[in-house]
Amino acid sequence: MFAIEFTVKQALKQVFRATLLGVAVISLTACAAIYRNHGHVPSSEELETIKVGVDTRDSVATNIGAPSSSGVLNEGGYYYVATRVRHFGPRKPQVMSRELVAITFNTSGVVRNVERFGLQDGQVVAFERRVTSSSIEDKTFLRQLLGNLGRFNPGTVLQ
Repeated sequence: MFAIEFTVKQALKQVFRATLLGVAVISLTACAAIYRNHGHVPSSEELETIKVGVDTRDSVATNIGAPSSSGVLNEGGYYYVATRVRHFGPRKPQVMSRELVAITFNTSGVVRNVERFGLQDGQVVAFERRVTSSSIEDKTFLRQLLGNLGRFNPGTVLQ
């Protein structure tokens, strides 16, 4: 009987150790860095096919594809943006690399310039979503109800 009890205790210890080891491995792998790529930038070979002063907006879009974004005005350029972001556990995502190709056009739609920029050429611009706050957020239902009692006009109810 003592031998059976002893082997059960050993088996439970082994199961506990295996479970602890499994939890440790899962915890470590959960903190592995995840890289996400966004956008597309044409390769150097694709950009060499664009001839300044010859190609137009349509030929650029046909040869290397539609841009990620374009200028607001008709004379605005095409902007191809690619970003690599590192997500690591609970930390704030970090921009590892960003590449931008800007193709500008003159007023008649012909390519004026092709430029390539990297993260080292500028600063990371953080986008913010600004929402207009209302004055209702800080008031409770009871405060709103009592505040409306002073504006009550019996003449409007009787009509």
